[in-house]
Amino acid sequence: MRALVVDPTAPQAVRVAEVDEPVPGPRQVLLEVNHAALNRGDLNDARSGRLPPGAVLGSDAAGVVLRGDDSGPAPGTRVVAMASGAFAERIVADIGSLAVVPSTVDLAQAAALPVAGVAALRALRAAGPLIGRRVLITGAAGGVGRFAVQLASIGGAHVVAVVGSAARGEGLKELGADEVRVGLDGIDSPVDVVVENVGGPLLVAAWQLLAPGGSLQSVGWTSGEPAVFPPYSTIGPAKSLISFLNDGEVASELSTLVRLVQERELQVEIGWRGPLEKFADAAEALSDRRINGKAVLDV
Repeated sequence: MRALVVDPTAPQAVRVAEVDEPVPGPRQVLLEVNHAALNRGDLNDARSGRLPPGAVLGSDAAGVVLRGDDSGPAPGTRVVAMASGAFAERIVADIGSLAVVPSTVDLAQAAALPVAGVAALRALRAAGPLIGRRVLITGAAGGVGRFAVQLASIGGAHVVAVVGSAARGEGLKELGADEVRVGLDGIDSPVDVVVENVGGPLLVAAWQLLAPGGSLQSVGWTSGEPAVFPPYSTIGPAKSLISFLNDGEVASELSTLVRLVQERELQVEIGWRGPLEKFADAAEALSDRRINGKAVLDV
């Protein structure tokens, strides 16, 4: 079968290759992949050496169950999954990391939900009740950011969306942002929650804006820059900086996200879409911040 594998000598360190079809084990199913979504973490996996040459890349996929453990969805069921090796024609997924997709939800949109949607949902849930609280979201134009804006708004928060340029902020108010800011300059009221996707100096500045008792969820680090805190930044009224990782079973969160899409409360914005073979184009556009929302590969 065709798949995208790690190759340090190829553009974006990824190439199309023929690989063996995986075999499902206990509490797993084999999926025929229709669509897969690209995340910045996938690019880091390919370039950093975290995955060895020849390993199949990817985490987000949506498709149809072919066969597998009887405790999972029946063959022919449409599903979305968070699974390693998602950039392939067929993949194995754990039953605890997938959700059924009703016929009213487009599979391409469902494919964009796992990594970014689950990260946004979990980060906001970890912050506690949102009604009436001020929630600051950095990198709000990206995949996690756009989901976080919507979910925080659904939760009753006052949402402050922070972007890198005015063009990147287009459409965020329609998604539920009460304020759209280019950078943090001019934000003079404390915030209760930060969903932080950028890292570096922006993380430090966002930390300074946290109200006593507030929490900063460090979800991403797209800047690649170090975060240097001035002396005494962590001295004073209690507030929390919380590290983040998408791990464990995600079936419950995926089901929630799919339901919100079905009920038209959550929009999935696809800023780039193309065939598997055009991966390098999608990766370049994502790295250059030319994609608002998600990039989806048609498998």
